[in-house]
Amino acid sequence: MDMTKAVRFAPVSIAFCLLLSCRPAVDRTLEEMIDHVYPVEPTATLSVTNRDGSIRIYAAGSETRDVHVEAIKKAYNAERLRAISVQVSAQPNAISVETIYPPDSPIGFSDRSGTVDYVIVVPPTIRISKLELTNGEVLVEGMRSEEARAYLGNGRLFAHNCFGNLDLSLKTGNLAIAYEWWEDLEFSIRATIENGNAFAYIPSDAAFHLIAHTATGKIANDFAEKEQRRPEPVNKIDVLVGGGGKTTFQFETQDGNVKIAEHNP
Repeated sequence: MDMTKAVRFAPVSIAFCLLLSCRPAVDRTLEEMIDHVYPVEPTATLSVTNRDGSIRIYAAGSETRDVHVEAIKKAYNAERLRAISVQVSAQPNAISVETIYPPDSPIGFSDRSGTVDYVIVVPPTIRISKLELTNGEVLVEGMRSEEARAYLGNGRLFAHNCFGNLDLSLKTGNLAIAYEWWEDLEFSIRATIENGNAFAYIPSDAAFHLIAHTATGKIANDFAEKEQRRPEPVNKIDVLVGGGGKTTFQFETQDGNVKIAEHNP
């Protein structure tokens, strides 16, 4: 082969090889979907536990009289996929969803792959007695119940347009509470974070009692009046916004910041 042609051919060959090597790897994840609907009373009790994946709770219309549970199991092999089970116990006044993973090997070399992603549609007034996830993402949207408790070990925790009582706990990660509009109703939101940040996105016409404390971080509050603003970092506040209203927001972080953002709906 002519040396000049060989030199010209070399970069093309290298580029082609790099292109092949950079192609996305084939996704070998196996999936199985579980989809069931259970009739319940509007104020029934719901409990959901999971280890890895996500739990998303969506409130339907006020006329809803059932719980729709969709679960997607994922794993890298069929044996592992079969070993992960979703167990549902449903009565008109109570429903529990439990995720069972195979026990870990005592020698520490067991296959821990596998996740379960839940999408659960519920009556807005259902009581969430326990919503627990070890790793992943939790979302609670549109709830208007007297009780809703959620715990996340590691990941992201969201609450969206909830006008009912919420008790949110997060060990490591970030937490966000957001409202696209405001309703002057009596409810309280309590968020506790061990290691991470809290963010609240609240309409400018909202009225509420704001309590916040961080052990090592700082607090930024867009609703603070001019006389309440300080040049030095603030790590504790207790203020009434818009006269106080009927709602209470309480944020507690050990190692992280708190940001209360104001927006115009």
